[in-house]
Amino acid sequence: MTPQTRYANSGGVSIAYQVLGEGALDLVVVPGWVSNLDAFWEEPSVEAFFLRLASFSRLILYDKRGTGLSDRVADLPSLEVRMDDVRAVLDAVGSQRAALLGYSEGGAMCALFAATYPQRTSALITVGSYSRMMAAPGYEFGRTQEQKDAFLDIPGATFIELQGIDHVPWLSDSENITGHIEEFLTGMHHHDVDDRILATVLFTDIAGATETAARLGDKRWRELLAQHHVAVRHELQRFRGREVDTAGDGFFATFDGLARAVRCACAVSDAMRPLGIELRAGVHTGECEVMGDKVGGIAVHIGARITACAEAGEVLVSRTVKDLVSGSGLAFNERGEESLKGVPGRWMLFAEQR
Repeated sequence: MTPQTRYANSGGVSIAYQVLGEGALDLVVVPGWVSNLDAFWEEPSVEAFFLRLASFSRLILYDKRGTGLSDRVADLPSLEVRMDDVRAVLDAVGSQRAALLGYSEGGAMCALFAATYPQRTSALITVGSYSRMMAAPGYEFGRTQEQKDAFLDIPGATFIELQGIDHVPWLSDSENITGHIEEFLTGMHHHDVDDRILATVLFTDIAGATETAARLGDKRWRELLAQHHVAVRHELQRFRGREVDTAGDGFFATFDGLARAVRCACAVSDAMRPLGIELRAGVHTGECEVMGDKVGGIAVHIGARITACAEAGEVLVSRTVKDLVSGSGLAFNERGEESLKGVPGRWMLFAEQR
């Protein structure tokens, strides 16, 4: 689920940022020429990349000014201006010293920040970044081959060349890249982070939440959300579910039993109805990647996408869930095939019949 977005003030410009993870070191990811914090979390490969980094760090993400969720600007900002935006974000999150990870165009800005604020930089990592190093016509002040070789051999530096065709670090060789980053920053490379478990995932959210909040007003909406949270957590405990994450009016939980997940969703939905709240819920089961106390992977994304297809008051499940709970007493109506955003193919969905 998307972490909460906050804003840092940098010279009157609002810079959007998110923080996740509880590692001992701070790690700032500086994007290339364009980014969007919310859109990133809709792409499974990006989410997996961020969660992997957050497994050993306090991960700080942000959108550069003029991009994503940050304020628009009239002129293209210089590297110095963008560098100061990083400083503003670090101040906002209370970070005195952080490692910088810049990919693509972000690498040059990270290098400038490290040179300008060495006392606030614990490490510098660039991925798929570039600036001319070698001498060339019109660039006679570049390095010779001997100078380049000497540069790559300076104490404390590591140059890692990986095979592949991807420019961004979260695609085909993501685990290899994050493993090297972890080892560089912590001295350890956890090769077993791709531990996988079979789990049933449940997502719930309030249908028409924005409209309901606007109709009720802030005070009544907060009270209603508090009642909602209490009810959801009560049913999770009753059906032996484990709360993984919550954001706003949404919950994400896992179960070791499929039928209990479906019944929990129904119980939460029934409990909310007298309060004038209709829930949407989605249930799926599959192999999930274990990342500390979180889980991720394609099965989690499918569960979230199924929830997005549900109508108010509906509990939707995948065919996998429907087939595996045969004999449990649960009944379902066929809802037809749906395209799940970011997930290949079309998926047959079923609505729990009450």
